[in-house]
Amino acid sequence: QVQLMETGGGLVQPGGSLRLSCVASGSGFTWNNYNIGWFRQAPGKRREGVSFISISDGSTFYADSVKGRFTISRDNAKNTVYLQMNSLKPEDTAVYSCAADLIMDLLRRGEYDYWGPGTQVTVSS
Repeated sequence: QVQLMETGGGLVQPGGSLRLSCVASGSGFTWNNYNIGWFRQAPGKRREGVSFISISDGSTFYADSVKGRFTISRDNAKNTVYLQMNSLKPEDTAVYSCAADLIMDLLRRGEYDYWGPGTQVTVSS
């Protein structure tokens, strides 16, 4: 069983930055086998896939809405994936959750085996 936990959310002014962390743990969990993705959902809106990373080869994917502003990275020694968010906009306000799956295509389609409880990001002046 895999457990995911997000931290790093909060209130930030437009133009500001936040770094989210997603820590994975669990018995029988092989970190290098997984793909990790960040999703977000704002009230009344559909869940959106924001960014994805392959733990094994480091390949990354970004939604057009965040490309150039967000950066996903991993620290294999800590079983942690980060989402650095710069130039934040009010429309980035949402609950951000991380998810994990063995298959990247499934993860990017929003079909995943494990997910965390989420962390609130609010961008407001």
